Amino acid sequence: MKICCIGAGYVGGPTMAMIAKQCPDIPVHVVDLNEARIKAWNSDELPVYEPGLLEVVTEARGRNLTFSTRVEAAITESDMIFISVNTPTKTYGMGVGRAANLEFVEKCARQIACVSKGHKIIVEKSTLPVRTAEAVKRILSSSGNGATFDVLSNPEFLAEGTAVEDLLTPDRVLIGGDSASAIESLAAIYARWIPRERILTSNLWSSELSKLTANAFLAQRVSSINAISALCEATEADVDEVARAIGTDSRIGPKFLKASVGFGGSCFQKDILNLVYLCEHFGLQEVATYWEQVVIMNDYQKRRFGEKIVKTLFNTVSNKKIAIWGWAFKKDTNDTRESSAIYVCRDLIRERAKLHIYDPRVSQAQILLDLQNAMLDSNGQLSAVDKMLIEQNVTMAADSYQAAENAHAIALLTEWDEFKTLDFKRIYGTMPQPAFVFDGRNILDRQALGKLGFEVHAIGKC
Repeated sequence: MKICCIGAGYVGGPTMAMIAKQCPDIPVHVVDLNEARIKAWNSDELPVYEPGLLEVVTEARGRNLTFSTRVEAAITESDMIFISVNTPTKTYGMGVGRAANLEFVEKCARQIACVSKGHKIIVEKSTLPVRTAEAVKRILSSSGNGATFDVLSNPEFLAEGTAVEDLLTPDRVLIGGDSASAIESLAAIYARWIPRERILTSNLWSSELSKLTANAFLAQRVSSINAISALCEATEADVDEVARAIGTDSRIGPKFLKASVGFGGSCFQKDILNLVYLCEHFGLQEVATYWEQVVIMNDYQKRRFGEKIVKTLFNTVSNKKIAIWGWAFKKDTNDTRESSAIYVCRDLIRERAKLHIYDPRVSQAQILLDLQNAMLDSNGQLSAVDKMLIEQNVTMAADSYQAAENAHAIALLTEWDEFKTLDFKRIYGTMPQPAFVFDGRNILDRQALGKLGFEVHAIGKC
């Protein structure tokens, strides 16, 4: 058995590294057309930051784990091919803003069909709309070179920041397909380290839909508690106490009931909008409207946080320095896709605030790119005014202290552990009074900060 994975991103790279680590006798070849990304995978500065990932990669790389740009060669040599390419939300045409862009999946399928010989098992690892496998099958069946294929769906259920642990001890592995032998071939690989009872099988369509549904349910819980956080602030209730009270109900449980400035990442919003589009496509408008509200609530929470900063700072942040702590969408990752920080900062910049931004894992180039993309107009253009605002009102800080020095306010937007252990007495002494802290993740000790003199505003707390 030889494995190839097309796509060396947040899913393909870690997943294949774990398979290679746990199955040292199976050659695993990860390919991508992005030369810089492949170069990073072959170094000690991986393009994906996950705690413990470098150790996993280092153990297998050079033994049975290879990263290269030799896509066609890898396809030709492999028996099992994982498709793990990006499926972003469409920015044009039919389904714009909702449907998944399957351009890269189709290109993969066509390339596989073109160069394959013999029999191959194709595994959908990307998050895809239900029935995508049907299109992949049709493309593969038209190869014309005698090759045969089985198509499986094997969605990932990784949480960024805990991906290595999720791969080692997953709640479940889901494999959907029509061929029992193909399903068993993939199941046998995972069974090297995962108990068989956690390896679930289904038909193709159920597997494809399960990933969208799982993310929709999780995002729904986040938006639900965030909706309640607004009510808590209005009624002097404490959202953490409310979450603890309802989380002890065994029918509900405590997970994903942490109020925050909003969810981000590559999956939740994209998958919900995809689900909305599918429901609209099948004429289920009420169902579509129901799920769309989850995204609407998330956007409201981000907007509400930014507006609270402006209102609290005496209804103007113009030329006021605001320290931004955190840019990644969550701690222990360098992924910034759909991060709440992007949109909060966009709105603050347009209010003419002076932002000093620090994140321990996200580069200056990525932060600037995220801001530029968030400020594009409907024609995909960055206005001269917005370009000037980014250039003049955004500064990168070397650490939390530098960001906060002389700042009128601190906005904590990512729950990095290091923010909990800072010398806040030192920080308070460098800030003009009154000194404001806006805790978008509810990780700071409000009482301790209050005793130092800070005015602290947290999510869902009065």
